[in-house]
Amino acid sequence: MHPILVLYYSRHGSTKRLADAIAQGVSSEDMPVIVRTVKRIHDAQDEETEANASDMVPEVTLQELEQCSGLALGSPTRFGNMAAPVKHFLDSTSSQWLKGSLINKPACVFTSSSSMHGGQESTLLSMMIPLMHHGMVICGLPYSEPELHSTTTGGSPYGVTHVAHSGQTTPERLSADEKALCLAQGKRLAMLAKKLEQKT
Repeated sequence: MHPILVLYYSRHGSTKRLADAIAQGVSSEDMPVIVRTVKRIHDAQDEETEANASDMVPEVTLQELEQCSGLALGSPTRFGNMAAPVKHFLDSTSSQWLKGSLINKPACVFTSSSSMHGGQESTLLSMMIPLMHHGMVICGLPYSEPELHSTTTGGSPYGVTHVAHSGQTTPERLSADEKALCLAQGKRLAMLAKKLEQKT
């Protein structure tokens, strides 16, 4: 099978932590996975911070997007919406939309914000919309995951999230519930990718 693509943008490293944990969940299901970042929109003031956050993760290619078996897409919250680099990348995928390259492939979304009520759910929903236009099958998190009932940090049925405290110079570790939900999200995405590929 082609790998699952875990694709994200991270400025301070919090969204990257989610991406890495989701990738672990995918790998635990014996599914190949690649982790990629989107091209940054350069701001001289932020270049050093963003370079540290990306930790030299390769930028995604459109070929990798086309060939993936499933997609996990992540972005920090920006005023209740996805960050500009993620939107910029999605806006470049018209060719894949015309070819139907992503139709019937599973996809999930994830985000981080600096406060509990910082627009996480609206950000997740905003990222789902272009994926639905691509014909992807949205993969959320069911309430059979016990951490959705117990979390006091991040976590949502729309996708995994992380709450980072504002003003931190280094990203905080994921909470135990956030990490468990990331692993569950990765496992579910891998399971659905296998099932959907068997039917095509």
